[in-house]
Amino acid sequence: MNRMAETLNVNEIIKDFPILNQQVNGKRLAYLDTSATSQTPSQVIDVISDYYQRYNSNVHRGVHTLGALATDGYENARETVRRFIHAQYFEEIVFTRGTTAAINLVARSYGDANVEEGDEIVVTEMEHHANIVPWQELAKRKNAQLKFIPMTPEGEVKIEDVEDTITDRTKIVAITHVSNVLGTINDVKAIAEIAHAHDAVISVDGAQSTPHMDIDVQDLDVDFFSFSGHKMLGPTGIGVLYGKRDLLLDMEPIEYGGDMIDFVSKYDASWADLPTKFEAGTPLIAEAIGLAEAVRYLEKLGFDAIQAHEKELTEYAYDQMNAIEGLEIYGPPKERRAGVITFNFTDIHPHDVATAVDTEGVAVRAGHHCAQPLMKWLGQSSTARASFYVYNTKEDVDQLVHALKQTKEFFSYEF
Repeated sequence: MNRMAETLNVNEIIKDFPILNQQVNGKRLAYLDTSATSQTPSQVIDVISDYYQRYNSNVHRGVHTLGALATDGYENARETVRRFIHAQYFEEIVFTRGTTAAINLVARSYGDANVEEGDEIVVTEMEHHANIVPWQELAKRKNAQLKFIPMTPEGEVKIEDVEDTITDRTKIVAITHVSNVLGTINDVKAIAEIAHAHDAVISVDGAQSTPHMDIDVQDLDVDFFSFSGHKMLGPTGIGVLYGKRDLLLDMEPIEYGGDMIDFVSKYDASWADLPTKFEAGTPLIAEAIGLAEAVRYLEKLGFDAIQAHEKELTEYAYDQMNAIEGLEIYGPPKERRAGVITFNFTDIHPHDVATAVDTEGVAVRAGHHCAQPLMKWLGQSSTARASFYVYNTKEDVDQLVHALKQTKEFFSYEF
C-alpha cells in the first residue's frame, strides 16, 4: 500500500502544488520550510472545497442527507488514518487540533491519573516545546521528577543511556521520533521496549516522522503517538492522537460539551464511547477529510520512494552547504539524519541569513524552532534551518547554496 512507487517524478508532483508556481522577490520560489508547514496539493484543496460546496453539515447528529454525507466523510477519514499508521482499532484514532493538543491530552488525562509524587517523567533536550512544556507542568502538578536522556555530541541518544535513565520510578517516557532541528532519528521501538520493561508508557511526538516514513504503531509498540496534518500535505488545525485502546478506555476527557456526551442529567453526565469522548464540540470535519486525502496522496507516492528522494536531496544539500567556509551544520552526519539541515554562519545572525536568502526566493526558517533547551545545548540563541520534502529538487538546493554564498559575501564586505 505504501510502497507503490520506486522513484518520485518530482516535476509532475510540483504541478500538484499551485503555490509553488510563483515568484518571490522576482525569483522562482524554493520552499525549504516544510518542517514548519508543508505545502498543500490541489487534490487536498479540492476535497475540502467539495465538502463546503456540496455537503457542509455537522456530523453524528442530523439524519438528513447532508449530515449523513458529512458523517461518512469524517468517519471514513478516521478509518483512512487508522490504516495509514497501522493501528488495530478505529477507536484508537482521536482527532485533535494538532500534535500539541494531542500531547497535552495525554499529559492532562493519562498523566494526571497515573503520575504521583516522586515518580519520573523522561524526556530529551532535543524535544519541541510541545513535547516538553506539558511534561514540565505535569511534573510541577504532581511533584514528580523530570529526567533527561543524555545526548551525544552529534545530538543522538544511545540505547545504553536510555537504559541508564529509565528506572522503575519512571511512569512516562516522552520522546520525539525525529528532531525538528537536528534531523536525529530516534529508535523509538527500542526505547519503547525499555520503557515497558519498567512498566512505563511511551508517548512519541511523530510530527516530523509521519510525513516522511511508513509508521506502524503496532510494530513500534508505542502507547501514544501524535502528529499533525499541516506537516504532511494536509490542512492546518488538524492532528491525530493514537493511543492503545485499553489506555484510552481508562482515560478521562479533558474537554466537555457537545458530541462527547452520552447522557446528561441536571447534576451529572456520562461520556460517549471511544474515540468520541475525546472530541468535544463540533469536530474538525473539513480538516479530517482533507487530511485523509493527504494520506492517500502520500500512499500513492510510496514511502520507499519518498525516503529515497529525501535522502538523496539531503545528502546533496549537506555536501554543498558543508563546503561553504564559515558555515556550521548541527546534528548527526548526513547518512543518519532526516531531511532537515540546521546551520549557522560564524558571524551572521540566522535571522539576517533567512532575510537575505528570501530576497533570492528561498524560504528557510530562522529562530529557536520551538526548541530553546536544545538551543542552549548547542550553545546558540537561534539557528537557520532548511527542510526538504517531495516537491523539492536539486535546483532548490542549488538556489539555496547560491543565496548562502551571496549572503556570506555581502556580510563579509567591509564598507
